[in-house]
Amino acid sequence: MERTGPPARFTGLLAAFSAVLLAAGGLAAAAPSAAAADSDLARNGGFEAGLDGWSCTGGSGAAVSTPVHSGTSALRATPAGSDNAKCSQSVTVKPDSTYTLSAWVQGSYVYLGADGTGTTDVSTWTQSAAGWQQLTTTFKTGPSTTSVTVYTHGWYGTPAYYADDLTLVGPGGDPVALPATPTGLKTGTTTASSVALSWTGSTGATGYNVYQGGTKVLSVTGTSATVTGLAASTAYSFQVAAANAAGESAKSAAVSATTTAGGPGGGGGGLPAHALVGYLHSSFANGSGYTRMADVPDSWDVIDLAFGEPTSVTSGDIRFSLCPATECPNVESVAEFKAAIKAKQAAGKKVLISIGGQNGQVQLSTTAARDTFVSSVSKIIDEYGLDGLDIDFEGHSLSLNTGDTDFRNPTTPVIVNLISAVKTLKAKYGDKFVLTMAPETFFVQLGHQYYGSGPWGGQDPRAGAYLPVIHALRDDLTLLHVQDYNSGSIMGLDNQYHSMGGADFHIAMTDMLLAGFPVAGDRTKVFPGLRPDQVSIGLPASTQAGNGYTTPAEVTKALNCLTKKTDCGSYATHGTWPGLRGLMTWSINWDRFNNGEFSKNFDAYFGG
Repeated sequence: MERTGPPARFTGLLAAFSAVLLAAGGLAAAAPSAAAADSDLARNGGFEAGLDGWSCTGGSGAAVSTPVHSGTSALRATPAGSDNAKCSQSVTVKPDSTYTLSAWVQGSYVYLGADGTGTTDVSTWTQSAAGWQQLTTTFKTGPSTTSVTVYTHGWYGTPAYYADDLTLVGPGGDPVALPATPTGLKTGTTTASSVALSWTGSTGATGYNVYQGGTKVLSVTGTSATVTGLAASTAYSFQVAAANAAGESAKSAAVSATTTAGGPGGGGGGLPAHALVGYLHSSFANGSGYTRMADVPDSWDVIDLAFGEPTSVTSGDIRFSLCPATECPNVESVAEFKAAIKAKQAAGKKVLISIGGQNGQVQLSTTAARDTFVSSVSKIIDEYGLDGLDIDFEGHSLSLNTGDTDFRNPTTPVIVNLISAVKTLKAKYGDKFVLTMAPETFFVQLGHQYYGSGPWGGQDPRAGAYLPVIHALRDDLTLLHVQDYNSGSIMGLDNQYHSMGGADFHIAMTDMLLAGFPVAGDRTKVFPGLRPDQVSIGLPASTQAGNGYTTPAEVTKALNCLTKKTDCGSYATHGTWPGLRGLMTWSINWDRFNNGEFSKNFDAYFGG
């Protein structure tokens, strides 16, 4: 969250991150000649059939008749904003085999590469090709690799590039076999409206379909799922089937579960079934103006006080105070502020201290800093009578040490100490303690592609760095509301890149949180999906509040898709989640400045 206008932080991070990846991977040498038995496996590599077989991010690609290298068509793809115009296709290959990837390109900063090789992913590029220039690289697949993704892309802010006659030469992959039937299906946490399920994974599966009473209700990539929208005190039967490109396995043995009594929305820290979360600029002012606690509109169910900040980056000593009168002439007294908090709580609202923000870098690199964090945050909670804690660590607060590659077992001190500190606070204040998190997409969904510095080093160590924190605290977590703004394009579960500003981005990013996803593309390390009541969508309240503003109409489309499976556009979600908790925004102040557009839309949708 930022104090002033929208920073270009994420875009810069993503560009720098890509540059590091390229530098680390190096450029491949010219490939050796293919064996006589090898064949071209790329589909429609000359683009004579338009974009058949290809997917291009953000609608950036088109087949054109001029210029062409051969035949009658070529690809033209145009980068726009944070979209580098990546066009890709998945190709079936053989394990432990060598392949030659080649294409003719024209334009500035044109890239050709392959992902998911199971060894070292490769790319090559040209800085400038005024006429047609051939790019070639080679790679060997890993011992269990059966498909790779080949791609071309341009670079941010450059004109359109052209590609033609793309080939992938090597031994053809074997036909994909149906995966085995999943085993070990069992039930987990059961509420009045949901049942958690888990099972043992099947060899060859790329996903799983969950059946309720014989009807498919969810598709997930991991080996766990939560079925929601159920009736209280009702018995249900569930099965699961494994799926891949060849089709679906037989269904597993059925398990039964009975939902508990009572209404929906359990586990939400006393929140309503659908909640509106907003940040209140309490310690500073900006162009949106200062809003007194007593003047916060009733629409807001969770009010995050922005911000508690450390005395130094590594001290762990968090301090909070109201905005100085010189900066905020209409600021209330501390006594009035505390009284207004109590009044909000009496009306059923939750008031939390948010730690971090754009300027509040927090690195708990020692156990001493961890213990100071616990004591200082406790002091703030106790002094103001707050309901809990929001973790809004940004910038360089969280990163992973080289070699820390498993989000399920983190070893980096700043990660381990933060988890320990929050667990201590949760234990101290009990079940009513509200815990929320507001990471940026760079630290969560980007982990689907890149995690930390990677198995060979060289990547940005902050990529996906929130994942071990979220995972370790998922049983204590009330709400995760990832910031779907100030973000570069992110690859979704459809292996396509999605860009902020419209319904599609929020649908794809939220679907990842609810369905789960492989971390760094490793299907043995799947981040399990969260319960829908633990997830809200984070958006800027106005164009002034952050990059990625989304109109009310597009917000409504996103909610319709995720909760009703309507208005979904081209992205196919992996489930329907009527229990999605709601929306978060930066900020209450900016929403008031914008005549309440964001909160009014929320109230109209959920009947507030």
